[in-house]
Amino acid sequence: MHTVVERELELKLVLSPERSIPVPARLTYRADDPYAVHIMFHLGSEHPVHWTFARELLVEGVFRPCGHGDVRVWPTKTEGRNVVLMALTSPDGDALLEAPAAPVSAWLERTLRAVPPGSEGEQLGIDDGLAELLATTPADDLYPRDPWSSDDSSDDR
Repeated sequence: MHTVVERELELKLVLSPERSIPVPARLTYRADDPYAVHIMFHLGSEHPVHWTFARELLVEGVFRPCGHGDVRVWPTKTEGRNVVLMALTSPDGDALLEAPAAPVSAWLERTLRAVPPGSEGEQLGIDDGLAELLATTPADDLYPRDPWSSDDSSDDR
């Protein structure tokens, strides 16, 4: 069974420096997808919005600006509160979301305890899958040597 770490919280969709609207969101981390974090916005609506990006990007973004392209994350202060800003870009438009830093950091800490950095690959079972693929099977005994080997051919003509 894989660990799932979730947290519901209210983000703010920043419309302008003076105006924002609340957006219910759910942060999800699954140990069976160990490199990613998932954020779903507009919970309970007919068409929730789902974003997936690297957990490492969010971890770093809590401390310093990072990312480029579709997802950028950075810490700042707003009205005396520590927040994390996430700029998301898609073909459908752009969004600037503000998240309270403390709950996001606490949630990230739980994900890091569930799957410590550097151990993500172990969660995927790649080594086990490769071992299974490369393991000898009873059918391997049917050909004790390579039947197409050119080393065994003789030129007795």
